[in-house]
Amino acid sequence: MKSTKSDKKQNNSQKLEDLSSNMEDSQNQKMTTNQGLRINDDNHSLKAGERGATLLEDFILREKITHFDHERIPERIVHARGSGAHGVFKVYDDSLKKYTKAAFLIDPSRETPVFTRFSTVAGFRGSADIPRDVRGFAVKFYTEEGNYDLVGNNMPVFFIQDAIKFPDLVHAVKPEPHNEIPQAASAHNTFWDFVSLSPETMHNVMWLMSDRAIPRSLRMMEGFGIHTFRLINDEGKAHFVKFHWKPLLGTHSVVWDEAQKVNGQDPDFHRRDLHEAIEGGAYPEWEFGVQIVAEEDEHKFDFDLLDPTKLIPEEIVPVQIIGKMTLNRNPDNFFAETEQVAFHPGHLVPGIDFTNDPLLQGRLFSYTDTQLSRLGGPNFHEIPINRPIAPIHNNQRDGIARMEINKGKTAYHPNSMSQGYPEQAKVSEGGFASYQERVDANKVRARSKSFMDFFSQPTLFYNSLSEPEQNHLVEAFCFELGKVDIPEIRQRVVGLISQVDKGLAQKVADGLGLQVKQPEQPINHQFGADANPDDYQPIKVTQKLKSSPALSMANTIKGNIKTRQIAFLVAEGVDSKSLADMKNALEAEGAVVRVIAPHSGFIKDSAGKDVKVDHSFLTFASVLVDAIYVPAGDKSIDKLKNTPKAVHFIDEAFLHCKAIAVDGNAIELVKISYVANYLNKNLDKVKDAGLLIGSIADQNFSKNFIKAIGNHRFFEREKQGKIPA
Repeated sequence: MKSTKSDKKQNNSQKLEDLSSNMEDSQNQKMTTNQGLRINDDNHSLKAGERGATLLEDFILREKITHFDHERIPERIVHARGSGAHGVFKVYDDSLKKYTKAAFLIDPSRETPVFTRFSTVAGFRGSADIPRDVRGFAVKFYTEEGNYDLVGNNMPVFFIQDAIKFPDLVHAVKPEPHNEIPQAASAHNTFWDFVSLSPETMHNVMWLMSDRAIPRSLRMMEGFGIHTFRLINDEGKAHFVKFHWKPLLGTHSVVWDEAQKVNGQDPDFHRRDLHEAIEGGAYPEWEFGVQIVAEEDEHKFDFDLLDPTKLIPEEIVPVQIIGKMTLNRNPDNFFAETEQVAFHPGHLVPGIDFTNDPLLQGRLFSYTDTQLSRLGGPNFHEIPINRPIAPIHNNQRDGIARMEINKGKTAYHPNSMSQGYPEQAKVSEGGFASYQERVDANKVRARSKSFMDFFSQPTLFYNSLSEPEQNHLVEAFCFELGKVDIPEIRQRVVGLISQVDKGLAQKVADGLGLQVKQPEQPINHQFGADANPDDYQPIKVTQKLKSSPALSMANTIKGNIKTRQIAFLVAEGVDSKSLADMKNALEAEGAVVRVIAPHSGFIKDSAGKDVKVDHSFLTFASVLVDAIYVPAGDKSIDKLKNTPKAVHFIDEAFLHCKAIAVDGNAIELVKISYVANYLNKNLDKVKDAGLLIGSIADQNFSKNFIKAIGNHRFFEREKQGKIPA
């Protein structure tokens, strides 16, 4: 029997303790202070007379105001803007048993609760959802062996190789300190100044300039653990591993013009999309995959496994799919859960361990230090969203906001007064033991020469993209660098791009009015004052692999229109059959229909029946949907032809390469749009697969429209030039 949404919510809640403080029937609740004292008057402060001074002794006022004053905690320095959801994770089989002893990764009978938080990196909490930015993808697994946090991004590589440079990167990409501008954007002087002097950033910069940086939905983006970790089995043998999340809806993005307009139309676009999908029962799903490398193969690649600016191409080491995560419950309280959840890559379980990746090593300190500041002290693990389902027994005591009331006379080890408890756990009992890696080296401030290849993987990434993706990347570079008003910085970046691909550099230079100068060996400024600069020059590596199809979104999953948003443009007198038949066909495939009309409320169709309007043209735009359908109806089409925003809807959706279907005389709306001029007014011989002109009476009409929506976009339109919208 298929479990319902409520069943899943209830099952998930059984594993996570019910931490609600309001246990009474809500209809019988009486207002109280935080100490439980019932309040007689919550509308007036205590005064010396009706018009007199407020009295200091008004403890109810002081408690209420004090709590209000402290309702905002320091936001995250990065990843401040986030959205989260509860769910479950389950492995398909025990195929990883030979690699790891982590029970949640090898026992298909276990259903592990998770909380996943998605985020942008650069913006503040109040920024919009679709800036050009990296997206955080962090998952907290509440396993029976303790919490495990996989804290990653939607891009498999990072900007820097050593954690000591992280403050510099963030200071550079954040709003400039003299004027706090721009918000949530990398298109400004300081970021590109840092990039131009740090060639190690180029791989992540290529991803940032690609369509990966403007996802269609949080539900339609990949996730990566970024670092190389270790899996440890029962015998203590280790294998290197990279972690992947693959969305079952495919990996899809918007286009840049669309992203900018979405940020104006609905700054909460991604957050709303995630929330509504889960509320509607369309639970987002990702398959979990691993790339496993034997320890003896650590040095067989032409890149360093410990370098966080490198990925392992899937064509070299395939991703082995081992399980699935389903997000099936929205938070009950955004602040208590999404805002207070505390991730840390150092939250491990037996069977998973670190490597010497220098960026990862720094994160192991940074995350705990951050939570101490953000969440008020060392007891952030007692906040409900952070509590493990595994029992906690240790000798840690006291501190700000301590929740647990510890009993007993001892808080130290060893002891005899409590018979030695809590006692240490043997490895065979689930005790964690760090991997015994031999360390024999001098103390140095240096970087391995194997990290100095900065350009071969950016070249691989560019060569792997489809033609539309490459064109969008060029436009992104031109937009970003066009916002940089220091010519020397722009020129230095073009010089770095020329090391990736000369053709790409020429296109970017043309867009900026620059010349591509004779490529010079770029200087890497990431070395110490007394270091020999020659030791830190980039090295040239020729990748054996010329392209990796897995890196292109053109090769992602297509055809699934579940949860896709379809706008129906209608007015009074819309043909009832034209509207109903297409609506039924789309909803049967899991799509969501939004009825858009000149006014809110209801309109009447051709049969005189009321049709509920979801949005008016005043409050809605084409950038908020995936496709458009215009039903037939003489009266309706006449009204829409005289509604400029309806015509603009068509033009803008066409500009953004979306599927459009018009039934019968609805073609008249297309004839007065710029789309008709774009097609030389030859609408009878349309060759654009994404523009369907037909009749709802033809059974293939709705099928072809569904197929077109499943294609996501029709980027071949971009070859013919733009239309104004």
